[in-house]
Amino acid sequence: MATNEYFNIKGDQLLKKVKELIAEGNVRKIIIKDKSGKELMSFPMTVGVVGAVLAPILAAVGALAALVTECTIAIERDDTASPTDTGVTSDKPMD
Repeated sequence: MATNEYFNIKGDQLLKKVKELIAEGNVRKIIIKDKSGKELMSFPMTVGVVGAVLAPILAAVGALAALVTECTIAIERDDTASPTDTGVTSDKPMD
């Protein structure tokens, strides 16, 4: 089973936060939503995702960051590892 976390951030912080989440290694899926809750981008994070495979994903996230002012990152984590981030942890999305 997995746990869900939600982070409300500004568009200019989006790429940095996604890179941090990828570096943590225990994230299964990342979903980026606009401030109204509409899904803008979603991508699974598998164990083998590295380097050349991440480059187009990060480029797309960077382009998206230039277009949005506020967004929510919803992540799905493996239960076997505890989150290292002190962000908001909840199974319910924030309004």
